[in-house]
Amino acid sequence: MDETSPLVSPLQDSIDYNYCQSEATGPRTPGSVVRVSAGSPGRSRERQPLLVRDRGNSPRDPHRNEFPDDPEFREIVRKAEQAIEEEIFPEIICQGSSGSYFVKDSQGKVIGVFKPKNEEPYGQLNPKWTKWLQKLCCPCCFGRDCLVLNQGHLSEAGASLVDQKLQLNIVPQTKVVYLASDTFNYTAIDRVKSRGKRLALEKVPKVGQRFNRIGLPPKVGSFQLFVEGYEDADYWLKRFEAEPLPENTNRQLQLQFERLVVLDYIIRNTDRGNDNWLLKYDCPMDTERNWETDWVVVKEPIIRLAAIDNGLAFPIKHPDSWRAYPFYWAWLSQAKVPFSEEIRDLVLPKLTDPTFIKDLEEDLYQLFKKDPGFDRRQFHKQIAVMRGQILNLSQALKERKTPLQLVQMPPVIVETARAPQRANSESYTQSFQSRKPFFTWW
Repeated sequence: MDETSPLVSPLQDSIDYNYCQSEATGPRTPGSVVRVSAGSPGRSRERQPLLVRDRGNSPRDPHRNEFPDDPEFREIVRKAEQAIEEEIFPEIICQGSSGSYFVKDSQGKVIGVFKPKNEEPYGQLNPKWTKWLQKLCCPCCFGRDCLVLNQGHLSEAGASLVDQKLQLNIVPQTKVVYLASDTFNYTAIDRVKSRGKRLALEKVPKVGQRFNRIGLPPKVGSFQLFVEGYEDADYWLKRFEAEPLPENTNRQLQLQFERLVVLDYIIRNTDRGNDNWLLKYDCPMDTERNWETDWVVVKEPIIRLAAIDNGLAFPIKHPDSWRAYPFYWAWLSQAKVPFSEEIRDLVLPKLTDPTFIKDLEEDLYQLFKKDPGFDRRQFHKQIAVMRGQILNLSQALKERKTPLQLVQMPPVIVETARAPQRANSESYTQSFQSRKPFFTWW
């Protein structure tokens, strides 16, 4: 069904996919249009992902990864696709409760993390048996009722979008992509079909060439660029307690921490522990060594923060009081320091600009509506929560509160609606629904 954005005119066109003809000389990628000769020797035809007859007006494959506005990201995805063609497959990550994979390039270097939609914590093909056991034995405690299930890949991409819009620069770039690999978790039927089509292509080429796709079907999921040299925040925070940082370096850490607070609070991350945000601590050396002495000048240390694992954000309501999903960074000493002038100058002008907020909502709408199970009513609820979070954050920044005081503020829901007398305009009304604070100490 053609969805219409709640933020623009109902006459807006539906989602527009951009496709590009596959180059004859370039690498074949999952979802690209290729022609395979029946007698072609070499690699297994099961991994040649698409086979169509050459017709002048044949439709493009909707699973093709094209990012015309971001050629650098597109090139990285191309490297991942080529590596899979060369049988350098993504490697499953043992940690976590979902099927997520380290994606490599042709040299075996990790370049990204891919999280398929149907292998998310509550997806049908989640390879981690713990979630399956929880669903079987304790269905009443299964899932998070404040979240839209199986929307983690959109949440990951949405967090990256918010990060870029606010210029926080702490979320590794993340987008929704399609990938296929033998190491992903597929059903037995999919694997049997893939082998059957390959066999038909080899034995009866005329029949095999009628198939739209040879190989396993691509999976949709989030692709996040891999960051090198980072460790869990818990690791560094413990070291910093034993070895206090210099004043300037500690200031860097505080500013990076405040960016994390802004991001998590706006998207209402329900899964932010100290093990799923990363820190990079560099002590660069001066490359110009004085050969008259044995001294090497040590420059001021640099701290960088990376906010990963954003798949459990954008709730449709605030978490229930019995399981509040608190922000665990609120227990850190950095949370007791008032917000700095730097973070106020960076985000407050944007958060108090109605045009910026509407643009942010529209960008999120364009992202979320790509999902086949998109529900506009649920999206409205997600936006209502996000608007309430932005309202609280703006007030806390104006009053120079601390992150701890911010999370102790009563949650607010801001509902927006079109004025009925002006259906084609952008007129909004707001209503506020306050609830008890969801942050408690115990």
